[in-house]
Amino acid sequence: MFDANAFESTLAGAPQALPVFREGLARGHALLRERYSTRPNETPQLVALHAWLVDQILTRAWRFFCNRIPVAPEMALVAVGGYGRGELHPFSDIDLLLLVERPRAPGVREFVEETLRFLWDIGLQVGHSVRTVKDCVAEAKRDLTVVTNLMEARRLEGDVALFERMRAAIQPNRLWPSAKFFVAKLEEQRRRHQRFHDTAYNLEPNVKDGPGGLRDIQMIAWVAQRHFGTESLHDLVKRDFLSEAEYRKLLRGRNLLWKVRSGLHHLAGRREDRLLFDHQRTLARQFGYRDRPGILAVELFMKRYYRTIKELTLLNEILLQHFQEALLSRGRARIKPINRRFQDHNGYLEARSPRVFERAPYALLELFLIMQQHQLKGVRADTIRLVLANLHRIDAKFRKDLACRTLFMEIMRQPHGITHELRRMNAYGVLGAYLPAFGRIVGQMQHDLFHVYTVDQHSLFVLRNLRRMTIPEHRHELPFASELIQKIVKPERLYLAGLFHDIAKGRGGDHSTLGEQEAEVFCRLHNLSNYDTRFVCWLVRYHLLMSTTAQREDISDSDVVQRFAQQVGDQEHLDNLYLLTVADMRGTSPAVWNAWKGRLLAQLYTETAQLLRRGIATPLDIDAHITDLRRDTLMLLKHDHVSPELATHFWANLEPDYFLRYDADSLAWHARAIARTSSADLPVVATRYTPELGGSEFLFYTPDRDDLFSIITGGFDRLNLSIVDARVHTLKNGFALDTFMVLDSAGESIGDPRALKHLAQAMREQLLNPKPGHDLLQARLPRTLQQFPIETRAQFTRAPNKPITIMEVTAQDRPGLLYQVALALRQCEANLVAAKVATYGERAEDIFFINTREHTALTEADERCLADAITRRLGVAAGNTGAVTI
Repeated sequence: MFDANAFESTLAGAPQALPVFREGLARGHALLRERYSTRPNETPQLVALHAWLVDQILTRAWRFFCNRIPVAPEMALVAVGGYGRGELHPFSDIDLLLLVERPRAPGVREFVEETLRFLWDIGLQVGHSVRTVKDCVAEAKRDLTVVTNLMEARRLEGDVALFERMRAAIQPNRLWPSAKFFVAKLEEQRRRHQRFHDTAYNLEPNVKDGPGGLRDIQMIAWVAQRHFGTESLHDLVKRDFLSEAEYRKLLRGRNLLWKVRSGLHHLAGRREDRLLFDHQRTLARQFGYRDRPGILAVELFMKRYYRTIKELTLLNEILLQHFQEALLSRGRARIKPINRRFQDHNGYLEARSPRVFERAPYALLELFLIMQQHQLKGVRADTIRLVLANLHRIDAKFRKDLACRTLFMEIMRQPHGITHELRRMNAYGVLGAYLPAFGRIVGQMQHDLFHVYTVDQHSLFVLRNLRRMTIPEHRHELPFASELIQKIVKPERLYLAGLFHDIAKGRGGDHSTLGEQEAEVFCRLHNLSNYDTRFVCWLVRYHLLMSTTAQREDISDSDVVQRFAQQVGDQEHLDNLYLLTVADMRGTSPAVWNAWKGRLLAQLYTETAQLLRRGIATPLDIDAHITDLRRDTLMLLKHDHVSPELATHFWANLEPDYFLRYDADSLAWHARAIARTSSADLPVVATRYTPELGGSEFLFYTPDRDDLFSIITGGFDRLNLSIVDARVHTLKNGFALDTFMVLDSAGESIGDPRALKHLAQAMREQLLNPKPGHDLLQARLPRTLQQFPIETRAQFTRAPNKPITIMEVTAQDRPGLLYQVALALRQCEANLVAAKVATYGERAEDIFFINTREHTALTEADERCLADAITRRLGVAAGNTGAVTI
């Protein structure tokens, strides 16, 4: 690694020192890199070796300049921060303090500048400060991070007495007493966790600063050092703050995070603490993970990572609570018995005996029920430890015990605290032990951009969303769902469905069917009635039915609603499925839910409810429905002084299908915009926004042309607007009436009237002077999308009972995609009737309802033409050859 004698000998005979130092450092770095690549499990030794290597270089550089530049002896070279701890990852900061007695003494400034310049020139990324002892004290008083850095100070060279004076000056009896230091550090951790949304389960977690990361381990060490003067975490074992098993768990967790962090530095060629998609697959492969049926190697690696973070987060909670009691508690403890097994200890739940779970294993569940029923701040650290030590008692016998089964269902039926306590049960490992199927999804991630949480966290988010609907202060978020959930007779069935809906993810096969089987076993074991068991199982099996129907089918088609209603069966199933669907979509990712999707679900719910009330066997009377719509529309137009004759004349050019795709309010808007137009007004481009629409709506009325759809999509593309719904109508007079629902680039509606007016003008100009949209071949994919190449597919099915072909295009989502599909439709002389556009993270799944120019379904030759054109335009741009399914 570093041969001191050989180095000294080479330096003595060299005409210049810089190449010798640079070569010595580079050789050491190369050996460290090679050893990591072959033995990454030795990262703890390599982290220490790297710090030792830098020590050798720095101390010799210091001596070298001391001999060259006459300077007063009262100076010291001090390592601080992580380097002071003797820990250096490949590109970690090397933080130095140059401690001086007299900063203006002759030669000091020259010495400091020459030394630092030399260190940078040989390849060390040094961060430095030059301070006196007085400066250190002043800075430490003002800044918590400074005193933390100085606590880890390690003298490398120079004046010992000066260094010891600095150490003495920052002791707790001088500044930052341990209690004040603890409170400040606790607040610092809280703010740091908030930056990561208080979850360790982010898609691209921060290994250093995220919850459960290396900073949380260091937090424990800093507080212990400040209070006890400990030199290592193992000293906490001697003081009974940490068990030997917990210490080993901390070390294992730290070592994994170190291995990952060093790997990230090597892969990035710089300091990188974010476990980015770019690196997750590479590290999984380097660490020996391999794909298994139904689960990728990268998902196995990330599962290990998330489970480690979960353990470290819990240990951090336990130890900080111990410190809180030791540092902040004053006077006698306030203890209030709750029952024979538990008591209130200063506001925390505490087991009354260390053998409580041995004598009454069911108390492992009772603990969480008590937390729901009493106003307590949390569970006392010693009791958390007892729970962890007794998890082995949750076995098959425990699960079959009537008392345990009754307690679990009581937890699910409580009016308050269900989400909080299930999350606590998950954190302590109780939920995964009681429901082994749930235990298998703990830490299970899905390697895509759509699911931003691990499966267990997503399931608990779904439950949280359902519970949130019941809380009056959150009613404004989802008014209809909040009203509907009040009518649910047995909400525990809905909560169980939320808990089980994704429980079979990662096994391979259909997770909905496998999850239904798990739900049935649970319901039978917990004595739910046959009806309730079937009800929960149905919700689990069909939890995706409503979202896929609303987003992927034409729900203005009465046949689609009829088929959906037949699958749902009755109002009770519809109500529960709607609530579960909303909670599921909102719990997948903050970016998944928007007002437009909410509107789609509400429309499907409303039309299905009407059909159920009318009777599934009684189909919609189309003629009567159109008559009612026209009558209601004319009533609305009357207020706007649009005569019935004008509206009727306009409608005469439209097919009956037109009326089935809109409500009376939309039909009136169309008529107001178009009925009075003259040739001088063409083309007509109108816009509107109302909150219940869930998007901003554009109406186009213009002479029809073959390339109209591509012109419009090209215009929206140039304006960075996303189309989520398109409906195209060709009138008998040779005009086109097309409506588009669009969102901005952030997935939000555009409500500003001035912005809408500007956009309407821009789109009118696009119709008059068409310009092309984005060229996918020229567009650069964002970094995250580059990690998820999606094979382009075009699949075709025939719409039942209609001369329509349904084309589903799956491709990598990116700007210009819909425009390219429009060009393919034009190339193959296919007409668009309607389109539904959906994006799932990196994946676009767009549905197009199309026919030929003769208004017939596509032939196989037409389908092949479209599939070839689409995969050629999208597949090549996505970096793959595409695939066709006909």
